[in-house]
Amino acid sequence: MIGSAKWLVAVGAFSGMLAVLFGAFGAHALRERLGADLMAVYHTGNQYHFYHSLGLILVGLVALQLPASALVRWSGWTMLAGLLIFSGSLYLLSLTGVRWLGAITPIGGTAFIVAWALLALAVLRA
Repeated sequence: MIGSAKWLVAVGAFSGMLAVLFGAFGAHALRERLGADLMAVYHTGNQYHFYHSLGLILVGLVALQLPASALVRWSGWTMLAGLLIFSGSLYLLSLTGVRWLGAITPIGGTAFIVAWALLALAVLRA
């Protein structure tokens, strides 16, 4: 497996494992501790965490087919940044109640949009 493809698939798989762990933690340990509003925030962060873990694996598989594509690599890095910023800010917001963290969540959402656009552009240019 080519270096960037291998890295992306491995990071996506590890991130998927964390998404399952965080989901179980939310369902079992946080259900009684968080109000419904913060539980919904946590759930949203977890959903997008899982979706974009699978997205990282997809980008890695595309990188196998397009190993020289800088757009594919940038898509992976941008998706990972989005995952950390979007889901990370929602996890922290729900656990701490610090509302200003919600102000940085859209930065992660924008990174997701850019990542998917870069992936589409890479495939169309191939």
